[in-house]
Amino acid sequence: MTQTNRWRGVIALSLAAGAVGLAVNRPSMLLLAVLGVVFAAYPSVSGEPTPKLRLERRLSNSTPRPGNEVTVTVTITNEGGFLPDVRIVDGVPALLSVSGGSPRKGVAFWPGRSVSFSYRVQAKHGKHPFEPAVVVARDLSGAHEVETTVAADTELDCTGTETDSSLRDKTLDQVGRIISRKGGSGVEFHRTREYRAGDAMHRIDWNRYARTGSLTTVEYREENAATVVVLVDAREVAYRATTDEPHAVAYSVSAAEQLLASLHRDRNLVGLAAFGREPCWLEPGAGRSHRANAQRLLATHAAFASIPPTEEADHEEQVEQLRTRLPSAAQVVLLSPLSDQAIVETARRLDAYGYPVSVISPDVTDDESIGQRLAGVERKNRLSALRKSGIPVTEWDPETPLAAALLNRPGRVHA
Repeated sequence: MTQTNRWRGVIALSLAAGAVGLAVNRPSMLLLAVLGVVFAAYPSVSGEPTPKLRLERRLSNSTPRPGNEVTVTVTITNEGGFLPDVRIVDGVPALLSVSGGSPRKGVAFWPGRSVSFSYRVQAKHGKHPFEPAVVVARDLSGAHEVETTVAADTELDCTGTETDSSLRDKTLDQVGRIISRKGGSGVEFHRTREYRAGDAMHRIDWNRYARTGSLTTVEYREENAATVVVLVDAREVAYRATTDEPHAVAYSVSAAEQLLASLHRDRNLVGLAAFGREPCWLEPGAGRSHRANAQRLLATHAAFASIPPTEEADHEEQVEQLRTRLPSAAQVVLLSPLSDQAIVETARRLDAYGYPVSVISPDVTDDESIGQRLAGVERKNRLSALRKSGIPVTEWDPETPLAAALLNRPGRVHA
């Protein structure tokens, strides 16, 4: 409980009015001073608010797919006495953004009354427990303010969906188009439905009409372009190499060129980013000019220089910058030799934020010395840790074509 000091100014004005009234012998001024003192004294004799509330929270879908909107309905019930001024702020999970409505509500609460309000959040990959709602209650005078929390166990589970695994698989296969669960004007049969006015004539099932006399429309699975950001690990620690061989960053840049060409060719929205001496960012886009910009960046941007950086920007800051720039539906293909644990944690964080991450790791380790063998073992452990986190990883021996490595990656379902 805190005091708002709302009436402090009234006391000062009352004393001033009383002094003026005595000085000039004005009874009206003295009466005004007495009234001010009464108002100022009222908070001292009024009781402090004692909120006793119960919260219920309902989700329109507790296991949505990433990108779907979920309606959250909050119901607060007053199980105590009269509360003249109550402000409620629901505990929206930190990684979810409110896409409609408001998680805030103000109300005057009579005993036994319930009030409900709704808002919408956009689902992102991961499990998102809701925080307790914050409640601020004031007494009738507004002088006393009580802040408390009201909890209800609520969790939005957006993990393990078919959409997520499909996105990753399609990205690494370089298919470029993602088959939707929604019917439309694609190429793969989806279902038939009752004819609606305005349906295209060529989509009517004339064979069924000949048999049954009823009009039906054929729907096909739609194809949606993917939004993919190719992310190159160009930090100083990634410039690893065996004797007389190109370093891992050079291999990653080469792989990025191949991925960008393939993804652009299939009309995806493709972006480019890098960690290193300075951040690199190219907004996802399509078309010849966008592809030319991406190729120019790979050839000229300081982040992809052939010499390791002597100084580089703060990695945590670069991760946060990238997170704020990534479109909500973006997938990330990370190219990294996985030289340290920091990049593993970065991949996990981006994946937890709702951006499906796939990793392609050029192998530049060797076994000629104890140190090299130890580095190889550490890299294997990082590969294993990513896979246990559900992040698909492709080990790439640069002596073999990248396409062959992607085709034969572990866990891929062959047609």
